[in-house]
Amino acid sequence: IIPCSGSRIRRLSAALSEIWSLRLPTTTMWRSSRSFSSKLLLRSSSPNPRDPIASSSIISTSYGVVRNPHLYSSSIPASSSSASDSFKLGFPQPDGARAFSATAVDLSSLASASASRARQVADLASHYARCYWELSKARLSMLVVATSGTGFVLGSGSALDFPGLCWTCAGTMMVAASANSLNQVFEINNDAKMKRTRQRPLPSGRITIPHAVTWASSIGVAGTALLAGKANMLAAGLAASNLVLYAFVYTPLKQIHPVNTWVGAVVGAIPPLLGWVAASGQVSLNGMILPAALYFWQLPHFMALAYLCRNDYAAGGFRMFSLADASGRRTALVALRNSLYLLPLGYLAYDWGVTSGWFCLESSILTLAISYAAFSFYRDRTAQKARKMFHASLLYLPVFMSGLLLHRLPDNQQLVQEDNSMEVVELSSSLGTLAEESENLDQRNHEMGSTGGKQARPPVAYASVAPFPFLPAPLYAAP
Repeated sequence: IIPCSGSRIRRLSAALSEIWSLRLPTTTMWRSSRSFSSKLLLRSSSPNPRDPIASSSIISTSYGVVRNPHLYSSSIPASSSSASDSFKLGFPQPDGARAFSATAVDLSSLASASASRARQVADLASHYARCYWELSKARLSMLVVATSGTGFVLGSGSALDFPGLCWTCAGTMMVAASANSLNQVFEINNDAKMKRTRQRPLPSGRITIPHAVTWASSIGVAGTALLAGKANMLAAGLAASNLVLYAFVYTPLKQIHPVNTWVGAVVGAIPPLLGWVAASGQVSLNGMILPAALYFWQLPHFMALAYLCRNDYAAGGFRMFSLADASGRRTALVALRNSLYLLPLGYLAYDWGVTSGWFCLESSILTLAISYAAFSFYRDRTAQKARKMFHASLLYLPVFMSGLLLHRLPDNQQLVQEDNSMEVVELSSSLGTLAEESENLDQRNHEMGSTGGKQARPPVAYASVAPFPFLPAPLYAAP
């Protein structure tokens, strides 16, 4: 405010004197303002600042404004670098508003704490879900489920039980995940030495052994119980036996003898048989097509893998067949021989009424393709040829199962049952006719023996009176 003389300034002073007392800034007041600003900075950095009303009164006094005690107002100074001082007038908050502000602060802090806790729970759940996924070898387990589901469809005949298919696949998935988890529990020290497996959950320390054992045991028991309740006891028995064979026979045998590859092939052949049994309730000869294909397919598949990773297997302490075969000749020969064993399966599937004749042709072409890859590996035993055979084996199995499903005969089981029932009916009718004829003959002999006490004689043939060979046959008459 610039001072001036005259009646105008006197009237303004009289009007403002009722509310404010204005002081003109002097050198002393400017120094006190600078001193107050430094004190204000120190006070704002302290953890417990003073009451804002008291501070506002100090600010107003320092800047030359004396607050009227009859009014609830305060002023806040503007920036100290401005040329002219400016004032902001406000009103203090009542007690209810202060309580509401405190409640809002508490709610915001509670919300932030809840959000932080939710993030921690989500991160923990994601961590364990990832560990369970890797422990279960989910991709391999899903391949096992695919073979089991294919076996279920092939054994269903004309009527497909879709809920039964879902329950069978779920139980198979749980049992396969349990077997793979137990396999990693037993091989934790070996996996830590191999570059391909050292980042798994157990060797890397992301999960403890008791936790993994609890996970494997719970899902194994649950999967077996699910198959027993929703499928049948034979399917549950096959699942439990396959779990024991994989975890407690095949896994330790990998460190003892190279025959483990053949035992592992048996383990891989059981899931399609499990699916067939879950659908049909019995083990039959035509249900062995897909298990046989799985058994012979696994040998070229694993021989190629064992040749490519033989240094890693040697570092891990596994006794694979390829480690004792430096040249790779016997490894390639085993792969070629078992590839050729797949050739007659298409014809057997057609001959036993599982598929149509088109599958016989398609299966033969597919088998010749994987056999050619195995022969190329046998002729030129290099990592490149082994990798091509491995990729050919990866292509063979899904195409083979797709052909089985595409060309299957849905009425296979129904026709077999109808044929069997027809044969039983015909046989029973024939036996009934023979029994009736035997009873009639016995009754006739009894009547002949009881006439006049005479001994019954055999019937006598009366010779024809005409000496021509084309006449009717002679007639027999009782004496």
